[in-house]
Amino acid sequence: MSSWKLGVIGGSGLYDIEGLTNRREESVRSPWGSPSDNLIFGELQGVELVFLPRHGRGHYLSPSGINYRANIDALKRVGCTDVLSVSACGSLKEKYAPGEFVMVDQFIDRTRNREKSFFGNGCVGHVSMAYPVCERLSALASDSAKKAGITIHEGGSYVVIEGPQFSTLAESRLYRQWGCDVIGMTNMPEASLAREAELPYATVAMVTDYDCWHTEEEAVSVTNVLEVMHANVERARRMIEQLVKTLSLIERNDSPQKIEYGLDHALITSPDARDSEIWKKLDAVAGRLH
Repeated sequence: MSSWKLGVIGGSGLYDIEGLTNRREESVRSPWGSPSDNLIFGELQGVELVFLPRHGRGHYLSPSGINYRANIDALKRVGCTDVLSVSACGSLKEKYAPGEFVMVDQFIDRTRNREKSFFGNGCVGHVSMAYPVCERLSALASDSAKKAGITIHEGGSYVVIEGPQFSTLAESRLYRQWGCDVIGMTNMPEASLAREAELPYATVAMVTDYDCWHTEEEAVSVTNVLEVMHANVERARRMIEQLVKTLSLIERNDSPQKIEYGLDHALITSPDARDSEIWKKLDAVAGRLH
């Protein structure tokens, strides 16, 4: 069995991969509430995979209704070593066309109604988010997409909006002025929570549309997004299959950024001042320090 255990957060069809064996489902309890759905476990070429449908099967959770803390806690709790996020997004640049993928390496968080941290009063922690994705996992996923025949762009800034409405034309133009590359509603606080949980995390943003700045195109709608999204899911499966093939040949060591030790210098509350109930809830997230 490979030393990798890859968590995959994405749409509800990603786990329908040919060759996935020992498939089982498990309802994982988290002290932070209920994850979006049961976790789906399986093995492919000796690599353990754990799939979590971000919006729940049937897409019944809105971007703001997702319990991001429970999702990340559950993946850490079952022993995932790394997390790959597969997310639909809109393009803010002409060169990122629908059907293409972007390997995101930065985020701008414009959300406002979400629980953003495992830490707070009673146990204060500050992790660095300067470089929010795992460089190694990102590079491996990008190479896998190329081998699978997918057009992928390496590097890009993802602006995360609250939603559920799509952006206004003025907002879309503003985000372009900021230099953002893609726009979506789901990857924060997912990425920051993964960093707090010491989980190497990478985002594959699957372009479904040009955002409304592209006035020559029809304004973004659920109908045209879904058409491209279905094709993107098949591309994402091919990318994951290729990534697993690569991981099966590589012995996993600590990430070059030492993400697995991110809490060593992040917790500021002294041990004797930590709230015992909050510290108990952090048994998986900060389990290494318990």
